[in-house]
Amino acid sequence: MIANWQRHVRSSPRAQDTTTALLLFAVSFPGSLYVATGSPDPAAPWWTAALLSCVSCAALLFHRDHPRSALALTTAAAVTSAAQGRLLTVLSLGPLMVALYSFALRTEHNALRRSYAFGVAALLMTTELIAGPADRPLDLKTVGPAAWVLMPTALGSAVRLRRAYLDAVRARAEHAERTREEEARRRVAEERLRIARELHDVTAQHLALANAQAGTLAHLLRGQPDQVHKILADLATTTSAALRELKATVGLLRHEGTEDTADTTEGTEGASSPTAPGLARLADLTASFRSAGLDVTVSTEGEPRQLTPAADLTAFRIVQEALTNVTKHAAAKAARVRLAYSHDRLTLTVADDGGTIGSAPPTPPVPGGGFGLVGMRERAQSVGGRLRAGPRPGGGFEVRAELPLGETALTIRETALAIRSHPGAKPPSAARPSST
Repeated sequence: MIANWQRHVRSSPRAQDTTTALLLFAVSFPGSLYVATGSPDPAAPWWTAALLSCVSCAALLFHRDHPRSALALTTAAAVTSAAQGRLLTVLSLGPLMVALYSFALRTEHNALRRSYAFGVAALLMTTELIAGPADRPLDLKTVGPAAWVLMPTALGSAVRLRRAYLDAVRARAEHAERTREEEARRRVAEERLRIARELHDVTAQHLALANAQAGTLAHLLRGQPDQVHKILADLATTTSAALRELKATVGLLRHEGTEDTADTTEGTEGASSPTAPGLARLADLTASFRSAGLDVTVSTEGEPRQLTPAADLTAFRIVQEALTNVTKHAAAKAARVRLAYSHDRLTLTVADDGGTIGSAPPTPPVPGGGFGLVGMRERAQSVGGRLRAGPRPGGGFEVRAELPLGETALTIRETALAIRSHPGAKPPSAARPSST
């Protein structure tokens, strides 16, 4: 029976309030029958003390929903008891102390809590000084009531601050966990997109070259059989290179802890791989296209500067994809690659002289269509650069990319990471590459 009641009290706030009110009535009623320490009051009617204690304790039944009303009733009962000449002790002020604690615990404004506490203390002390017996010690009229009023208020405020602190810590922990999961998903998605771009670049370039070389081979078999062996060797080299790069790229998908890989390679676009190509392999790239019948010339302006691994890979992939598009979609037999270095950026231009089919500007990819231009633009943006592609006024097609160098690249990279971590932030203008 007792165990069932205890479980009910723990689970029901109403039962807790009722139990508290009964216990307080059991101690506040006897405590309010005294006018001096240890001296019973034979003159004052006992039933008034019982009535005031009953009102104070009953007010606590709704202190959770109406803390101000409960405080007002308990204060009025305490003031009335003091006006009758009764001694304000910790026992008689028990209901008022509980009401003050509940009020401080449920009130947000510090100034409001302080004003109520000091107001109740001043009201009780004034009543004691006016209505209390003249021979009663001054400390019982002033220090006692003030202490018993201010202590529960301070305790309630401290508990409220503690709960607010714990709630804030819990909210920060939940936010950090949610942010960590979102960041992990974002990194995995970026890694998948990076691998998809790598697969597209590898397969598109090598298959386009293999197709062109096979067409050239079929043509030479009819008229120039002596050059067949060279084309066959080039075709074998192309397919072998395609297999090697496919193996290296697909191997990333088998790497355990892709999420960690995404973290370590974030923003490098695969530059952490020891086999990642760069502009140093530009001569081999252009030679492979020449074997497919596309004459590629490379020119350099300005003093060549060291690129970051990410920018180096991006520049190589843009040239690779642009030349692949010329082979697949243009009637051109020649293409030009121009590398222009300045103090803060590399301007990369790939142009053909034959024009695309119909010389129409590129359109966004449709389901089943290509993603070459989209991939090049994403690569340029990933290192803080920009890319433009379109028909040339004199015919042909041109791809133009601007990639940052040196400190500019690092600044743009840090800014991009900050924006992705805090979407509301705006990048400083200094971190953007200037246009020409």
